[in-house]
Amino acid sequence: MLRHEFQPGRLVAGVFLASAGVVYAGDAGGAWQAPWFAVIPLVVGGLFLAGAVAAVSGAIRRRHRPAAGAATDHTDPADAGTGH
Repeated sequence: MLRHEFQPGRLVAGVFLASAGVVYAGDAGGAWQAPWFAVIPLVVGGLFLAGAVAAVSGAIRRRHRPAAGAATDHTDPADAGTGH
């Protein structure tokens, strides 16, 4: 059972921010040299992409949501004769 709904915009933002952390960690560990401003396009681009993904997924969720006045039957057929 899912504890929360999947939000792809947050996943994209997390991936880009984690990659920015990897760039800084590699620079701090001496694996490579990265100028201080190198991460800015990565973070800004990732946040814009995450916003676009969140907007698209939100539009898809709103489009596939059942109508507000639609009757939904949430009863379990197995409990029909038990009186619960």
